[in-house]
Amino acid sequence: MLTVSLASPIALHDQIVAGLRDLIARGTLAEGDELPPVRQLAADLGINLNTVARAYRELTDSGLLASVRGRGTIVIATVERALGPRADDRKRIEAGLAAAFNDAKIAGFSRESIEPIVQRQLDRLWKRSATS
Repeated sequence: MLTVSLASPIALHDQIVAGLRDLIARGTLAEGDELPPVRQLAADLGINLNTVARAYRELTDSGLLASVRGRGTIVIATVERALGPRADDRKRIEAGLAAAFNDAKIAGFSRESIEPIVQRQLDRLWKRSATS
């Protein structure tokens, strides 16, 4: 379900958040699905339970997860609730995309070689309808 890399320069908590967001975005985790308890996921991943708890808390704050008595942590939405101005979200996302494209250009990728990669990622999350 979820993996982390202890060798990655990305913080473990950020890896968990990104991994769970990916599972939710792809529909692997849907509304009502239960997540493993914090202690179990921490043990499975071989990391501190506070790291998992922090990731769950961040996703709860964004409106994707909730802690439900008797059920544990569950997915309650597949779209984040707006916590601030959408313009801030747009700027953050655009900056992330710009950084990725900058990295690709510096790594020597051509526009033509990047376009199919971008299209695959778009298709992975936003399926085209038969009328599109």
